[in-house]
Amino acid sequence: MNFSSKLLEDAVAEFAKLPGVGQKTALRLVLHLLKQDSAEVDRFSGAITKLRHEIQFCQTCHNISDQLICEICSAPKRDKGTICVVEDTRDVMAVENTNQYNGLYHVLGGLISPMDGVGPSDLEVDTLIERLKDDGVKEIIFALSATMEGDTTLFYLNKRLKPFNITISTIARGIAFGGELEYVDELTLGRSIATRVPYENSLSR
Repeated sequence: MNFSSKLLEDAVAEFAKLPGVGQKTALRLVLHLLKQDSAEVDRFSGAITKLRHEIQFCQTCHNISDQLICEICSAPKRDKGTICVVEDTRDVMAVENTNQYNGLYHVLGGLISPMDGVGPSDLEVDTLIERLKDDGVKEIIFALSATMEGDTTLFYLNKRLKPFNITISTIARGIAFGGELEYVDELTLGRSIATRVPYENSLSR
């Protein structure tokens, strides 16, 4: 792609680094920004810069947050006895959008994937175990993607959680195998949470 400006070329190259954005889409985005007022572009770039420098991760559940403790963990009306274990922040958003869950979350920060060099020590597993030492936790709900990596992670976590006297359940498999949680429609995901089953029972399905 030939550019008439080095500044334009550099901007397009940066946008093209974003996932799912090719050069043509990057060029379209950059040209769109050039048509906006300078103040609008400054707000856009300022929001990105502020995000990168000021964003935090909740010290309790590891969800993305503006504070040391996120709004969900600090909300007095949430069910403190239930923790929904998810892969990342996108899954928290997906579950919240169903309006079918009122407990807390624990964000693992990934899934076990030996092929990608991701093992249990790379995930937020130890902090989950620490949270279970609180007598107030009664149930853990696994809401992980129905993939090989998700099932491997689920199997590992179930073994780690067995010593605790808590209910361990998983969302109902209304979600097709290979499906990423964030792409499941809200109705299906909501029903999967509402009709969750004991983890041990899910192994026979």
